[in-house]
Amino acid sequence: MDVTNPKEGLKMKCSIQGCPGEYENLRIVHTERHNGRLVVMENVPAEVCSVCGDILLKPETIRHIEELLSKASQPHKTVPLYEYA
Repeated sequence: MDVTNPKEGLKMKCSIQGCPGEYENLRIVHTERHNGRLVVMENVPAEVCSVCGDILLKPETIRHIEELLSKASQPHKTVPLYEYA
């Protein structure tokens, strides 16, 4: 699955200045803080640079994440959290 520019039919170049990479459609682990809690989501669709790892989320993906967080259901799994001290 390639990220393409519909006007040119080419892979989209990385938006980080000086990076020669191109974005690829991948599934990532996304983490964020919500209401003071750390939330981890697996299998989030994202565009990831093949060189520097820059991540782009589409607006509809962000809206879906916000919707999931607003429902505040029980997580599917819990994980240990370690603090680097």
